Amino acid sequence: MSKMKKVIAIAGAVIIAAAGAGGAVWWFMPKPAAAAGTEKKEEKKEAKPVKYVTLDKVIVMLRRGPNEGESHYLSTDLVLATEPAKEKETKENLPLLRSLAVRTLSSYTMDQASTMTVEKYAEQLNHSFNAEYERTHAEKPFAEVMIGKLIIE
Repeated sequence: MSKMKKVIAIAGAVIIAAAGAGGAVWWFMPKPAAAAGTEKKEEKKEAKPVKYVTLDKVIVMLRRGPNEGESHYLSTDLVLATEPAKEKETKENLPLLRSLAVRTLSSYTMDQASTMTVEKYAEQLNHSFNAEYERTHAEKPFAEVMIGKLIIE
């Protein structure tokens, strides 16, 4: 009987060790994709909501380059990302923003305008808007400007 007790004790110890090892593997294993998706959704909920304000039909005549006889124009629709609380203030600033956009975009020639990417236009407009708000010591009511539509003719 003492041999049987030893075998049972060793088998019990092996089962307990295996269960402990399995539990440790389960505990330290990476979370499944479903749980990761839930965490991403929670992060999105914590992000601030964004409202989009449009500034339609900003049309400018491009500068004539050397040896250019024809007039060219650029037309764009801008989209401003803002917080819901600042949406009204952003809309009130649209005339100023249109003026700044015209000033910025009309400085290009057809050659310059046709080689720029949409991202470059947005970068230039954001830079222009940031500079104006810094110059006037006013708080910019929107986060960034994006290009909704761009036509160069």
